[in-house]
Amino acid sequence: MSLKIVPVIMAGGKGTRLWPLSRSSAPKQFLQFLGEHSLFQKTLQRVADPSIYAPAIIVTNADFRFLVAEQAQSAGVSLAAILLEPMARNTAPALAAAAEVVIRENGEDALMQVLASDHEIDAGDHYFDCIRTARDTALTGKLVTFGIRPTEPATGYGYIEAGAELETGARTVARFVEKPNREKAEQLLAKGNYLWNSGMFMLPARQFLRELEEFVPDVVTAVRGALGAARRDLDFERLDADAFARAPDISVDYAVFEKTSHAAVVPSEFKWSDLGSWDSVWAIGEKDADGNVVGERASVSKTRNSLVLSRDIHLAVHGLEDMAVIASEDAVYVGPLSASQDVGTIVKALAKVERTRPLTEVHPTSYKPWGAVASVLSGDRFEVKRLHIAPGRKISLQKHFHRSEHWVVVRGTAEVTLGDETRLLHENESIYVPQGTTHRLANPGKIPLELIEVQTGSYLKDDDTIRIDDEFGRT
Repeated sequence: MSLKIVPVIMAGGKGTRLWPLSRSSAPKQFLQFLGEHSLFQKTLQRVADPSIYAPAIIVTNADFRFLVAEQAQSAGVSLAAILLEPMARNTAPALAAAAEVVIRENGEDALMQVLASDHEIDAGDHYFDCIRTARDTALTGKLVTFGIRPTEPATGYGYIEAGAELETGARTVARFVEKPNREKAEQLLAKGNYLWNSGMFMLPARQFLRELEEFVPDVVTAVRGALGAARRDLDFERLDADAFARAPDISVDYAVFEKTSHAAVVPSEFKWSDLGSWDSVWAIGEKDADGNVVGERASVSKTRNSLVLSRDIHLAVHGLEDMAVIASEDAVYVGPLSASQDVGTIVKALAKVERTRPLTEVHPTSYKPWGAVASVLSGDRFEVKRLHIAPGRKISLQKHFHRSEHWVVVRGTAEVTLGDETRLLHENESIYVPQGTTHRLANPGKIPLELIEVQTGSYLKDDDTIRIDDEFGRT
């Protein structure tokens, strides 16, 4: 491939279909389900070949900005830009902003490959054959989507009717079909020329913007205003909120692909899943002799065709079939794999009740620009947390008016600033941070630093943190 492709990765979704592991503050693209890398990191790795790709552009929201940067660094992948959307406006405004940045950084002839950050893909030889076909087709001025050959009459995907074959091997798009019911999906599958709409695209950036200008000019106007008034924030580019808010909330399918005469589709047979439900996670997992997908923190007995995963506690499952048993630190879901699509209904019910609403929003483990913090135990006037600080990182210089803290080093070496003094703490050593004292915690070593933090006081909420100096601009 002589012309490098610019990857544009959409990483701002807040789906909860894989509850209780995914929450609105910890969506599935940043979680590790069945391996050592998150779906976002796997997406980055698929576009890391410098002979094919230029550095990627990430579109996300401010809540996930440090998580994006940290996971990219952990995966060893350099990024061209991280665009921060001030609010969700669907895919057409997001991709319009990305296309403007692609042209700004790579020129008028640039191609952009749009990828979701939460899909599971088998990126073998056939996958890259499809990439080449899509690239060659996009170079002719076509807006190209990838259509997956259906393996079942799925009702969770939209469909694309493939038309005449083009010289590149791609096909014209005859029409798009909304997510069908089961009967309609079986009819489409029987016809043989219908493909699942994967939501992945290969686009000539300038041509794509021309189509947006023709069909949804308000999108382009708002996005150009948001970019013109954008501000730099460390390694991030924050789109202007007032201008971006004027963009219509519309998907790229509705805005362009269902109207343009330049759409093409590449029929693709590589393994692909949007991991939209627990049964799809089971489908891609490595199964034992009884068809079970079992995580490291789980054991099964007389159980068949089931998915058993735990983030923290050890699960022991006996005598089940076609079941999903999923445990996070603070919640457990149990239900038939065949009814996995109903998880969303349960999450909505939990969100309506004040006592259970936090289970749908906040994960016990939250990710910070310096690492992660997990709540272990809380009670009246106390909370116990587990802190993980990445090598070379440090928390802000801060103080609290209503609580004191006690730190115990479990692993690694901690550099502790307490008032005007700085000292090193090693494993099994501890220090007390009195209420109102200025303090900072840093990891000067080359391995992750793990601590137990015990907070005590009359008020333990995060808004009692007064930041005095912060390398991530949060003062």
